[in-house]
Amino acid sequence: MESFDIVTITVNSALDKSTHFKGLVPEQKIRCEEPRFDAGGGGINVSKAISRLGGTSLAVFTSGGPTGKMLEELVAKESIACEAVAVQSWTRESFVAVDDNTNSQYRFGFTGGKISEKESDRILETIAALKPKFLVASGSLNEGLSIDFYSKIAEIAKKSNAKLIIDTSGEALKKALEVGVYMIKPNVGELAKLIGEERLELEEVNEAAKEIIAKGGAEIVVVSLGPQGAVLVTKDVYEFVPAPNVAKKSTVGAGDSMVGGMVWALSQNKSLKEVIRWGVACGSAATMNEGTQLFKFEDAKRLFEWLNNK
Repeated sequence: MESFDIVTITVNSALDKSTHFKGLVPEQKIRCEEPRFDAGGGGINVSKAISRLGGTSLAVFTSGGPTGKMLEELVAKESIACEAVAVQSWTRESFVAVDDNTNSQYRFGFTGGKISEKESDRILETIAALKPKFLVASGSLNEGLSIDFYSKIAEIAKKSNAKLIIDTSGEALKKALEVGVYMIKPNVGELAKLIGEERLELEEVNEAAKEIIAKGGAEIVVVSLGPQGAVLVTKDVYEFVPAPNVAKKSTVGAGDSMVGGMVWALSQNKSLKEVIRWGVACGSAATMNEGTQLFKFEDAKRLFEWLNNK
């Protein structure tokens, strides 16, 4: 198999469906426009973001049933190299609907199907056979996967000297930090939980991130601040980037787009100042599009140039 500098992992992949309707009325049939289908799930979205920036990656993801086959076809249409790991459970669906009368967005997510121990081992074996420079594990874990699944991936990354970027939350993230990873991207609430606090103020974010770094949990902590922007912290660096003011249509995929922008920039040997700005630019650009479409390159480039001149 061809080698790739970037490999993304999506164990809880999704077939994303989005549509529009006019007026949400209980107990009445809601007439929807023809749906749009997109390949979804954390790591797949990261690979899509990297592709839109002109980069290449290998997307490793689970695929099951007819929805899985459709997912594989959609990934292929994006011209993204992929390795689908067959599982018995059907690939889940997610659904986004926009009410044109109010411009309100409704997001429905389904849990992923159960993954057996044998299927879990097959996913880990697939990852262990690859030796990329950057390994991105993104998204939630399916039923049947142990809470230390991402920490097992962290062990694999250490053995192969891959830089592991993890974008998940809760106990799965805590377990991975016990092994140590290259970069994480929590929001402020998730960061607070990681250090055992109820909440954090903005001025406390830097010290909280450095606490994780000092314990060897991660080398880089990028904290998403929502509409305020984001900060990147290492043991020596603190970079705050404000979010540009854009007309938001959807927040679906904004976090994955941010991760994709940062990983692409890292793979291009960009400075950390540029890495966080590409991340914020891609994440903000994704909110300018409807449904599950992620971002357009020209929007991300324009926002990056604006941020780089601030």
